[in-house]
Amino acid sequence: MKTLSNRLLLWFEKRRKSKTLVLAKNLIIKASDTVTELEKAIRTFSEGKKLKAEKCIERLFITEVEIDELRRSVFAELSKGTLPMKYREDLKALIGRLDRLADHVKDAARSLKILLEVDSVVPRECLDIFLRMVKNLVECTVFLNRSIEMLGIDPSNAIKFALKVDESERLIDDDYLMARISFIKNSGKVDSPTFMVLKDLTDSIEHAADMCADTADFIRILAVGEV
Repeated sequence: MKTLSNRLLLWFEKRRKSKTLVLAKNLIIKASDTVTELEKAIRTFSEGKKLKAEKCIERLFITEVEIDELRRSVFAELSKGTLPMKYREDLKALIGRLDRLADHVKDAARSLKILLEVDSVVPRECLDIFLRMVKNLVECTVFLNRSIEMLGIDPSNAIKFALKVDESERLIDDDYLMARISFIKNSGKVDSPTFMVLKDLTDSIEHAADMCADTADFIRILAVGEV
């Protein structure tokens, strides 16, 4: 995630670098980092590596706090009006979406933390579905970042990568349905409180994927005007 080009957000920049755009670039990188940490946390949890999973969650929570601070800093800079109005509004809309993405990822991590705290035993079938979902969520954010990178450089490629976000999001939707089916199939193996947490975890991953798709739609709108 940290190999993002220095040309990131060039579409918004147009004239010169600014403190606002540097802050926004850092926020985008950190939003992606939360998804990567969630994937690591779920993977290590599925492998029975409780301590490693907890460390991943701790890093995720720290990053999410940093994202909140960056969002406030970006909005404070935007209020100074150093960028043209159109770019200020578009950048604010993009940052808001990425902030909500990180919120959903944090919610998923909270559910996983509960499962760790009470030493829950999750059916292998459910774990495999969660792993597929979060793997595709990582892909969503990779394609989303590439789409953002292409704004102002190659709008056609920005659109192409935005469409790839949709493809990964559809795979997550398919597994979301499979997860709900799996809950019923495994209802005799897991108690109701645990299933409530598992449902929250599944919902949060699905909401994060939806936010990726929503952001990709927004990028497509911006890119179409540049083609």
